[in-house]
Amino acid sequence: ESIKRELASVLSSLKYTLEINLEIPPNPDKGDLSFACFPIAKIAKKSPNEIAEYISSNTSKGGWIGRISSVGGYVNFFIDTNRLISSTIKTIRSMDSRYGELQIRNKKIIIEHTSANPNGPLHVGRARNPILGDTLVRLYRFAGYDVESQFYIDDLGKQVAILAWGIKNVDPKILSSPSKDKPDYIYVRFYQKAYKMMNENERIKDEIEDIVRSCEKGNPESLNLMESSYKDVLGGIKQSLARLNIHFDSFVKESKFVRDGTVYDVVKKLQSSEYSKEENGAWYIDLEPFGVKGRDTRFFFTRSDGTTLYATRDVAYHLWKAKHADVLLNVLGEDHKLEAKQVKIALEIIGSDKIPDTIFYAFVTLPEGKMSTRRGRVVYLDDLVDESVERAYEEVKKRRSDELDEDRMQKIAEMVGIGSVRYNIIKIQPEKDIVFRWDDALNFEGNSAPFIQYSHARACSILSKEKPDSNINADLLSNPQEILLIKMLARFPDVIDESVSKNRPNILANYLYETASQFNQFYRDCPVLKARNSDLKRARLSLVDSFRIVVRNGLNLLGIEAPEEM
Repeated sequence: ESIKRELASVLSSLKYTLEINLEIPPNPDKGDLSFACFPIAKIAKKSPNEIAEYISSNTSKGGWIGRISSVGGYVNFFIDTNRLISSTIKTIRSMDSRYGELQIRNKKIIIEHTSANPNGPLHVGRARNPILGDTLVRLYRFAGYDVESQFYIDDLGKQVAILAWGIKNVDPKILSSPSKDKPDYIYVRFYQKAYKMMNENERIKDEIEDIVRSCEKGNPESLNLMESSYKDVLGGIKQSLARLNIHFDSFVKESKFVRDGTVYDVVKKLQSSEYSKEENGAWYIDLEPFGVKGRDTRFFFTRSDGTTLYATRDVAYHLWKAKHADVLLNVLGEDHKLEAKQVKIALEIIGSDKIPDTIFYAFVTLPEGKMSTRRGRVVYLDDLVDESVERAYEEVKKRRSDELDEDRMQKIAEMVGIGSVRYNIIKIQPEKDIVFRWDDALNFEGNSAPFIQYSHARACSILSKEKPDSNINADLLSNPQEILLIKMLARFPDVIDESVSKNRPNILANYLYETASQFNQFYRDCPVLKARNSDLKRARLSLVDSFRIVVRNGLNLLGIEAPEEM
């Protein structure tokens, strides 16, 4: 802001009044922030180099601006490092767990994520949804929003109807033993058996479809049958998510919008639209005028018997959400893109004043390939977490068995194992594919949770030997590695802001890795407890403490614990 104010004053003399954009140069030797003069060249009718030199010689130094240079059409600004060091360390240590928080925005956001069919355990392919969704919930709260996390329960769908039929009709004696003593594993066997029987027997298929239609008409008996079938499975899903530090503020049933009649209000409004057409009693919206191309551009919102479809009820759900929040954000798999487009178009036709933002993610696979829930060939999320914790335990045992008791090793393994799963999924941009590899997830040297957690534990170990005090001489922190680390720590609030504004938690994850890497370089080059004098030691201890606070806060936002020892 200081640089922008100075630039605005100088640029006004060049008749330039447009927005001032600053960049971070790729090479720190070229400044902390830079201003490109190319857009001004046409207005001022001078070369970018001339403009850069003019700005450089006419911009006031002082305050936050240490020095200014002009190179290749850019004005490069160097921050006053002494002021930055003292201000950053003081701010971090005084704000502590609140450092990085953004101002209260007085806006409520509903973030809907996971919303998995409650017919069996979560599988690895969909693991990205709850981890991505929960991280966004944490980030938006830290960024000053009033956040409500929601799980939308598809309690009218065919998947739960298959489960309900299976529980009612399949003899449990013919089923194999569940792989885990958890309700979602116990009941998924009924689903898998019923699914197989449905594909082999038209009568069973008709019976399951009758359950679906009965529920869609709001039949209380059928709705109660569905709820009694899925509620324990949902309980098992909640247990799995809780182990990953994921919790929800509310669970919203799809059937709510059939019971209260709001889905039929949606149908009436869509039927009255100029884009609405009827075919054999079924109503649909023609999506071609909205730019949707493909084999079938029709969005059916009722069947010929008058019952509604999932997407229609999803529209009613979004209208309900719009009454309870200022911003709506959904996390969906890339296979839901067409349906999300249908819902968005329907909301626009109805005239909703709030259209949801959607983050689409690519699926997680293992090196062996994809998974299938329906046929039982699946790797469950619980299996992934269990194996991650087991592998972490072996690593901890190899390194620390002679120092730590069994209980402590198990606790560290749980923190590291769960952190590895969450971090390895969140560090990749949502729309990019992930192949989950153990060598990446549990790497103590590379871009992984254990590497960052270990750096935090190292900082805690230093601080356990000697506590820093509040009075430090910032001028003593002049080593290039110290200055680079302080600049990284000062960026933390901006990283939060960017992660939220772009809905990309991977920005925060990779920032933590870069910061931990810089801390290790500082630790290598700058002795802390064996510093050459007590004043320098106190100053470096305060820097270590600042790093500890930033990394702990960042890991918390990723839903990962920051261990004090490893």
